[in-house]
Amino acid sequence: MSKDELRLLDFWASPFCMRVKIALSEKGVAYASQEEDLFGGKSDVLLKSNPIYEKVPVLLDNGKPIVESNNIVYYIDDKYPSPNPLLPSCAYGRPVHIFEGGMGIWKSKGEELEIAKKDFIEILKKLEGAMGDKDYFGGDNFGYVDVIAIAMTSWFHAYEVFGDFKVEQECPKFGCWMKRCLKRESVSSVLPDPEKIYQCVIMLRKMHGIE
Repeated sequence: MSKDELRLLDFWASPFCMRVKIALSEKGVAYASQEEDLFGGKSDVLLKSNPIYEKVPVLLDNGKPIVESNNIVYYIDDKYPSPNPLLPSCAYGRPVHIFEGGMGIWKSKGEELEIAKKDFIEILKKLEGAMGDKDYFGGDNFGYVDVIAIAMTSWFHAYEVFGDFKVEQECPKFGCWMKRCLKRESVSSVLPDPEKIYQCVIMLRKMHGIE
């Protein structure tokens, strides 16, 4: 497939866009990436492709828009079958939402921050319990829940700095899973430098009047 036929409307710091890029990489699918300026002016293509929410990611397949990261990952797995599909056959493979928990950390201070940190760590501990002794959430193979969750970890450094904690110390099994996923080329080639995300979060805190 020509890259011109498959285009991703992207933003480098968005974990939701990272999900899509990891899924495309796992499938070995070539695509073109169009970086969007979410703060200075969104492109006409984005506004026309996702007119209701005006958000990334949007995957354009020969001009046809598919919006929202979970839907896009489903679409990619269905359109590009492989020996190890991303989507599990069991009902467990529901999306994992941990971004909101982390947001509670960087958007708060004082007592609210401590509560948000406790809630976030509890989310990770529940995920540890769900994974059990398996290498990945789906078992032996890297799958849908792993794609959804690992993209969120690019923001963990910022959460750790503002929350004054370490994920590896609080949730060692989850920390091992993160390292295991980062050994995959599809993941390590997509996730940005955590320090860049941290600087981005500092900017967001200032925009929200937190700093």
